[in-house]
Amino acid sequence: MEDKLIIGGIEFKSRLIVGSGKYSDFATTRKATLASGADMITIAVRRVNITDKNSENLLDYFKDSDIKFLPNSAGCVNANEAISLFRIVREATGIKTIKLEIIGDSAKTLYPDVVETLQACEILAKEGFIVFAYTNDDPIMAKKLENAGASAVMPLAAPIGSGLGIQNKYNIIFIKEAISVPVIVDAGVGCASDASMAMELGADGVLSNSAIALAKNPILMAEAMKNAVLSGRQSYLAGRIPKKPYATASSPLDGLMDL
Repeated sequence: MEDKLIIGGIEFKSRLIVGSGKYSDFATTRKATLASGADMITIAVRRVNITDKNSENLLDYFKDSDIKFLPNSAGCVNANEAISLFRIVREATGIKTIKLEIIGDSAKTLYPDVVETLQACEILAKEGFIVFAYTNDDPIMAKKLENAGASAVMPLAAPIGSGLGIQNKYNIIFIKEAISVPVIVDAGVGCASDASMAMELGADGVLSNSAIALAKNPILMAEAMKNAVLSGRQSYLAGRIPKKPYATASSPLDGLMDL
């Protein structure tokens, strides 16, 4: 069964996207990324070097791979900062596929500022960027971001790095029903079962960083996430049985043997 994920004209073999933050070093980042089977890794370019070729550069660790890079604007708090950052990144690297992330509450929840995100999305999309837009789990905002030119919408499952898993399953379903661009569940995924649940709800993909990087065994968790996303997608496509309040016999009741 052919089941392709295409975002902004880019075809993905894996529906898992991984992050590059919180690893002990770039070598471990590479090992976990390759173990995850992901096609793409997101990079907070204000914190991880990909533009200075004279310093240790994460891009160098993936030169012999097919991994695609998704620069993100973590650390930006308004539209102007994010827009300026991505213009610099495109000039330095040629990369135009970006994760737009503008945080409104940097002290506690790390929730996105959706107003600033919407403003930046519209401008960046018009400038030719392929925008993956990080947002809250709101179907109304998801639709607005799609209308503003987002190539993918990335609703949070829970606060960034919390590991709480999906807190509102219905909103993920509502977002998927509301928009036609891919939905990538991002933030709050804590373990493989969280990723599988996101896929079973109908999400087109999952982004995971902290759950892998901070696991006791990041390489093994990366493999678990790979398998969870795959099995969750297969389960969704297969179609689960309806939930019922009472038991139903697994075998037919007609033609029972007389005793």
